[in-house]
Amino acid sequence: MASGVSVRLRFLKKNICRYRSLHSLTSVHRRVFLNTDSGLCSLSAGEVRSQRPVSSSNTKSLQSDIYCLQLVRSRDYEGFLSSLLLPEEARRTSLALRAFNVELAQVKDMVSQKTIGLMRMEFWKTAIEEIYRDQAPQQPVTVELWRAVKKHQLTKRWFLRMITEREKDLDDRAFRNIQELESYSENTQSSLLYLLLETLGVKNVHADHAASHIGKAQGVVTCLRATPYHSSRRRVYLPMDICLKHTASQEDFIRCRREQNVRNVVYDIASQAHVHLQHARSFSNNVPAAAAPAFLQTVGLEDYLQRVRKADFDVFHPSLQKRNPLIPLQLYLRSWKKSY
Repeated sequence: MASGVSVRLRFLKKNICRYRSLHSLTSVHRRVFLNTDSGLCSLSAGEVRSQRPVSSSNTKSLQSDIYCLQLVRSRDYEGFLSSLLLPEEARRTSLALRAFNVELAQVKDMVSQKTIGLMRMEFWKTAIEEIYRDQAPQQPVTVELWRAVKKHQLTKRWFLRMITEREKDLDDRAFRNIQELESYSENTQSSLLYLLLETLGVKNVHADHAASHIGKAQGVVTCLRATPYHSSRRRVYLPMDICLKHTASQEDFIRCRREQNVRNVVYDIASQAHVHLQHARSFSNNVPAAAAPAFLQTVGLEDYLQRVRKADFDVFHPSLQKRNPLIPLQLYLRSWKKSY
C-alpha cells in the first residue's frame, strides 16, 4: 500500500509542471504559448513573439493558428482544454476542427434571416471543396483546415455532413422528437469525433461506435445546457414529443418555470444522454488507448449530468450556469488514465 502511494506521489511530482501549464492556459489574462514550426511563440493582447525570425507565409499560418485557438477558448471551453491534452502532433488540427464547428454553430445565432445563413453555409461548402482542390480561401479557419487535411488526410464527407445538418437546422424550430435530436447530434458532433479519430490515426470500428454514442450524448447535453440562453431569446428547441408527454408548453420554458412537469422533461432528456454515455463505455475494452484522447469531452458531459441531477433536474438552477473550476484537473486525470 505504502509503495503504491509513493509511486503516485512521484508521478504527480513529475507531471505537476504539465498541469500547471494547462491551468495557466485556462485564464484569459495569461499568456498563450504555442509550439510552431518556427519556434516557441508567446502571445498576449495581440502580440506575437518568436524565438526565430519567420517568413510572411509562416506568420500568416501562425496568425490563423492563434485565431482558431482564441475562438475555441472563448466559445468551446471544454473543447479547448481537451485539445491541449491531445498528443502534440494533433493539437493544432483539433483546434482547427473545433473552430470550424464553432463557426458553423454560431451562424444560426448571428443571422437575422435564413437566406443570409444559407449564404454563409454555401461559403463553407465551397471552402471545403476548394480545400480538397488545394485552393483554400484565405480565411483563418480554412487555412488551418487545409493544413489539417494535408497532414492527416481527413475525410471530406464528415465536413460536408456537418455543414448540411447545420444548414437544415436554420429552419429554427424545435426538434419533433428525441430521435431527430439524436440524428442531428450524430451528423454534427459525431462527425467531429470521427475527424478527431482520423487525426489521431485511429481506424477501429469499436472506436467509431463509441464516437457515435458520445456525439449523440454531446448533442443532447448541449441542447439542455443551452435552454436558459434560448429561453431568454424566446426560443425552445427541446424535443416536442417529450414536452407533450409531460404537458409542458414552450411558454413554460420561455418563462423559466420550475414546475415538476418541466423537470420531468429535463429528466427524460438527460437520461437519454446518460444512456448514450453508458453505451459508449460498453465498447471501452475494445477501443484502442490511442482513441481515448478524442473522447475527453465525456468529462464535461458527465459533470453536467451530475450537476443537473443534484439540482433536481431544474435546468434553470443558477448552479448550472457556473463553470466547474475542477474541470481542468478532471480532464488531466482522465487523460492520464487514458480512459473515457
